[in-house]
Amino acid sequence: MTDARIAALEAALASRPPFRAPPEAAAARAAVALLLRVGGEGVELLLIRRAEREGDPWSGHMALPGGRRQAEDADMQATAARETREEVGIDVSTGRLLGELDELAPRSARIPSIVVSPFVYHVAGDAEAAPNHEVQEAVWVRVGELLHPDAAAEYLHELAEGKTLTFPAFDARGYVVWGMTHRILTGFLELYAQAAGEGAS
Repeated sequence: MTDARIAALEAALASRPPFRAPPEAAAARAAVALLLRVGGEGVELLLIRRAEREGDPWSGHMALPGGRRQAEDADMQATAARETREEVGIDVSTGRLLGELDELAPRSARIPSIVVSPFVYHVAGDAEAAPNHEVQEAVWVRVGELLHPDAAAEYLHELAEGKTLTFPAFDARGYVVWGMTHRILTGFLELYAQAAGEGAS
């Protein structure tokens, strides 16, 4: 039997077509997966911390499993599935695609021009991540924790020229999520809270 919160979220995603960026919006395309599992702790979301890699603008950041589209990918959903399998060893085909969130692009000119397509999946309650070399760490976080007012935080980003920029962020168990992942999660959490009737916990 499908969890009522997951069913409500799926219905909410189906009722609103996602915003899609025009083809000319960016030269590169990527996809990420929001993996949800239901267990004794409630509905949980998988977050990853990217490995430290020189030249990677997202090196060491908290993120969602995903990456750039490859020539062999039939579409962006195929990209999300392939990247998730490669990065955390979870095969989303054994779960259920709940829907797609709005496509978005980085707001900073310092970040490569790219459009990201987020897909939401429900996976088995006993699903576990097996990170590859691209992922430093993988952690399941209760959605209720991210919805709690105490999760709201700020991230101070120091630039090479000595300036510091402040960005909205989530602090979940000491993991700070900011930037594009924060923007994706903000839209997801608003929809989830409305659909599932679940607030801070």
